[in-house]
Amino acid sequence: MVCIASFIILALIGVFVALISIFKPKIGKAYLKALKKAWGCLWKKVRLQKCETGFKEDVKNTLLSRIMIKHPKWVKPLSIIIEALSIIIVIVAIWALLTAIKSLLAIWALGSCNVTKPSACTMGAEVCSIDESEPTNVLEATGRWFTEWGEIFEAIPDKFKTYNAEEYTFNYITINPSEIDGLLYAVDIFDPGCSVCMISYRNQKNSGFFDSYNVRLVPFAIQGPDDNYKFKNSEIIVRYMFALEQVRSGESLMIIDKIFTEKNHDGISYQNMFNEEYSNDEARAKLESWLKADGMKDSEIQEVREISESEEITTKMNENRKIVEEEIRVKGIPTMIYGGKRHTGLYKSE
Repeated sequence: MVCIASFIILALIGVFVALISIFKPKIGKAYLKALKKAWGCLWKKVRLQKCETGFKEDVKNTLLSRIMIKHPKWVKPLSIIIEALSIIIVIVAIWALLTAIKSLLAIWALGSCNVTKPSACTMGAEVCSIDESEPTNVLEATGRWFTEWGEIFEAIPDKFKTYNAEEYTFNYITINPSEIDGLLYAVDIFDPGCSVCMISYRNQKNSGFFDSYNVRLVPFAIQGPDDNYKFKNSEIIVRYMFALEQVRSGESLMIIDKIFTEKNHDGISYQNMFNEEYSNDEARAKLESWLKADGMKDSEIQEVREISESEEITTKMNENRKIVEEEIRVKGIPTMIYGGKRHTGLYKSE
């Protein structure tokens, strides 16, 4: 293990030695000689051959040369410590390499280097993440590490899969009151409280995306591992959208359009008001005021309110959650399906 650990350490300090060797070439030559010996030893280990005992002893003698003279009794225990540290260095290096490989595979397969908490990965797509529970102890953390590998390998075939937007049995609303013959289908999964979803929706609207596809909008309120909602009033908005669709088909688009594109009299976006300012009751009152302004009768608004609180709407939301998290294995939204592909993250105007 000493020769393997030595190679790892020498490889890591290579950049610094290269800079120093510009001014002191002897150090560079000595470094290359030691690196060559360490690599030779490592290569023999890989091929299950015995390593040179001389190199191992050279390393120990270099580290312990002064102690041998002053404190000879310390040599044996320190030699054991060096062996132990070498084992730790090798284990950490292997773990770091595997973690780097896992992160790269996760970005490619899932769109985020952090499988459990996608929002913690700055290298992934711009999303509002669907996070899982964090491990609370070492045993859980170890189990989670292996589980993440399983999730990554399960998701790899999805990269080569052809997606058909029509095959998923989402509960959805449509952009157009009646879908247009001849247009391809697209699915757009969004959370009313997600700022990335808001920007994505605006980009889609301004670029003509909604005119190019029969778009099925899937309102989806992100829930955390404790089943609490990520954004304060998303659940209420989604419930009202589905309820309104039953009372007046095609009218629920008005709600999300106002939340994503309009501001109140103080110039604050309605999305921010629903996320930060409105209580649950105030959120319901605001939604109902929009329905009234849109020409709905009090009796119809009462019907929407009652349906929104029904078990039927709860079932619809649970069905969508199962498809999003288990069938499509989405780690963040917005997520769109169109052109035979699944697209996660911000939609950018073409």
